[in-house]
Amino acid sequence: MNQRPQQRPASAPARPMASTHPDVARLAHELTEVMSGLLAVIERETEFVRAGKIRDGMQLEAQKSELSRRYMLAVEHLKAMQKLLSQTEPELLATLRRHHDTFRAMLQVNLTVLATAHAVSEGIVRGVNAEVQRRNIPNTYTATGQRATPGPRNMRPIAVSRSL
Repeated sequence: MNQRPQQRPASAPARPMASTHPDVARLAHELTEVMSGLLAVIERETEFVRAGKIRDGMQLEAQKSELSRRYMLAVEHLKAMQKLLSQTEPELLATLRRHHDTFRAMLQVNLTVLATAHAVSEGIVRGVNAEVQRRNIPNTYTATGQRATPGPRNMRPIAVSRSL
């Protein structure tokens, strides 16, 4: 038998590897490329939603998800290398920040369009539901001549399919 208990090697925390100047420049270029691709997809989605072509906008979901995943990975790597980037390529860092500001502004426009479309569709569904409920409620009056409040059994919810 062993006298010493076996020790498991402690897993080292994930640290970015020492990077060189070309690695940082390559990563910055990749981030710019991913942001541009994602921005193009978001602009197309915004156009489709504004035109009421929700199905066409939904077809961009897979592409948007993949680009978003790549964007998040690139941002994580860039954050790990930010000190090196600010020391070796301050102009590139400034360019990345400007590009990212443009990216965020366009993303905000997209989110506003999507929120508006959501609010409009929710208003339509609520209006249809109110009309259906109004037709299902019997027109009855109490002994005092007031309109009777319908009971819960008269209120039936409508079912909505989320798949277009």
